[in-house]
Amino acid sequence: MRFYTRQHRHYCGVDLHARSMYVCVLNGEGTVLVSKNIAAEPAPFLELVAPYREDLVVAAECMFTWYWLADLCEREGVVFVLGHALYMKAIHGGKAKNDRIDAHKIAALLRGGMLPQAYVYPRELRATRDLMRRRNYLMRHRAELLAHIQNTNSQYNLPAFGARLAKPHLRRQAAEHFVEPSVRKSVAVDVSLVDHYDRELPALERYIEESAQGHDPVTLALIRTVPGMGKVLGLSILYEIADIARFLRVQQFLSYGRLVKPTKSSAGKVLGHSGKKIGNAHLKWAFSEAAVCFLRGNKPGQALRRRLAAKHGKGKSLAIIAAKLARAVYFMLKRRTAFDADRFFAH
Repeated sequence: MRFYTRQHRHYCGVDLHARSMYVCVLNGEGTVLVSKNIAAEPAPFLELVAPYREDLVVAAECMFTWYWLADLCEREGVVFVLGHALYMKAIHGGKAKNDRIDAHKIAALLRGGMLPQAYVYPRELRATRDLMRRRNYLMRHRAELLAHIQNTNSQYNLPAFGARLAKPHLRRQAAEHFVEPSVRKSVAVDVSLVDHYDRELPALERYIEESAQGHDPVTLALIRTVPGMGKVLGLSILYEIADIARFLRVQQFLSYGRLVKPTKSSAGKVLGHSGKKIGNAHLKWAFSEAAVCFLRGNKPGQALRRRLAAKHGKGKSLAIIAAKLARAVYFMLKRRTAFDADRFFAH
């Protein structure tokens, strides 16, 4: 957990919503200078904080509408801090809760150096990262449609299709496999949607690939030197990391990627684990998939997996390899070097 500890003359806490925002401004002594609900638009916000622009810092909780406020502060030369929503939930709990109280608490945490920070993702990469996440969502939906066809087939205890439904010329006859007209219609809708995804997704991937070549082709090429690291996984890891320099230690990177298990302890006793939802779920998925792809046709990797499985079990062995790959990628990007198999398997 990283806190924002810089000192300023004025501290602005914003409880941000889609159409409104509650603004609270404190001075260095903690006196409330402004406490007002305004429209979530640039002009009212700038007018409200104009008397306090000298050495002002603005903070808002990390939720889906923070993009425009961060960009506004960047254009106006105002320091912006993004609060980590899950950490803030644990810190500023209280008996009563409303917009006025929340804005004051954000400003008070900021003034006291106790505001847990989230990463303000760079504006120039943000839209492409969101597009990459959208691509992954659509691909998962495509997989759900294919799974629904298979599950429907099992539901009626019919013979197996005998062909891979992922192939377009084979799945178009899937509806004829069923007798009931309504079931046929349901499967035909699934097939039609999958065909549409198969037309749109390759074009979307080409667009993201072209954008990545303009953003950071060197980093993308380094990531893809890892065995089994394909086009989609490389793009996902590239855009979820953005800048490896923001992680001072490899432990921070592994924690951000949800690749290590946080431990709760007190008085020398381990009480359990928590914080599984704190971190980047997209990076966790990418490295978990990379671990599976890494093992395909990789005899040294398969031997490593067998050794780990004998000691920790099959499931945990994959998690260890995913964390090991993430550690390798961290140092590759820090040192600007390609993947070194000898070093990876040295220990």
